[in-house]
Amino acid sequence: MSETMPSRPAMPAARLTSPDVWSGRDLAGLADWRYAFTPADIDELIAAVRRAADRPWRAWRREDVPLPTLGPRIAEWVRELDAGRGFVLLRGFPVGDHPEDVCAGAYWALGLHMGRAISQNTDGDLLGRIEDTGADPKAYGVRLYKTRAEQDFHTDAADMIGLFCLQAAKSGGVSRIVSSPAIFNRILAERPDLVPVLFEPFPFDTQGQHKPGEKAWFEIPLCRWDGRRLRTFFVPWYIRESQQHAACPRLSRAQVEAIEFIERAANDPDAYLDMNFRPGDMQFLKNAAVLHKRTEYEDWPEPERKRRLLRLWLVDPNFSAGDERLRRGVAAG
Repeated sequence: MSETMPSRPAMPAARLTSPDVWSGRDLAGLADWRYAFTPADIDELIAAVRRAADRPWRAWRREDVPLPTLGPRIAEWVRELDAGRGFVLLRGFPVGDHPEDVCAGAYWALGLHMGRAISQNTDGDLLGRIEDTGADPKAYGVRLYKTRAEQDFHTDAADMIGLFCLQAAKSGGVSRIVSSPAIFNRILAERPDLVPVLFEPFPFDTQGQHKPGEKAWFEIPLCRWDGRRLRTFFVPWYIRESQQHAACPRLSRAQVEAIEFIERAANDPDAYLDMNFRPGDMQFLKNAAVLHKRTEYEDWPEPERKRRLLRLWLVDPNFSAGDERLRRGVAAG
């Protein structure tokens, strides 16, 4: 009796040409990926927050914070994330004019009109705080967003990743993004032998975010292909740190080369697009199509001026490139 051969994963047969293939060099001079909030937008968001202020924000539903005028535009942003370039930058929310809880409420309300928030860590945080806590960035299990250290190119979980700048750094802390489908095209052109490797399972360390009795790593391919769009999941330091576990599958030489190629290609100045966050900026990215990075930063000495951002991980069942495993978020401990 002949054995059934395992089927090869689907993968693109040619160069990708979808709208999420772009270069930072080409987009840097354009303005159509930015949107400036209007006074009417702000008034509507603040009115929605005040309407729901008698209940905890975690209990809010979309209908509790209606955005009748801004809602259709939000739907356009979600379509741009899902079917377009994969990112938008919203500017000009007046964080200096409102208490932080009102700003956070406006951000949460906007997020409710984009999708459903999922947990970002074992504490069950749905609205994460991105700030330097003084943690050692080299210590195992320390999430780099809690430090001032550089975070190289990676993805988060969820369908959409949102960042809301409340305070900017004294210097540095630049948000840098790059198209992962464009990187795939470069691998296809320069190292076609590595293309099949991208669709093999890679081990990722859980950084201690797993339950007792579970493995300290999980396996998922860097790339998957649904016949139309490429989906990428990439956190290189989690992959490398998985190798500390004796029972974890060993990385092949080809897998190591694939990781290093992606890192080099992403850090090509012609490939990435920089966004210098200002207070009041909201950035939303499509996890499956955009790698993001943060440069190291210097903070202000005054506590009230220190760099602070809020983060959302959002999922939408109608999002075409979702991943059910990543859509579950991090299980609360």
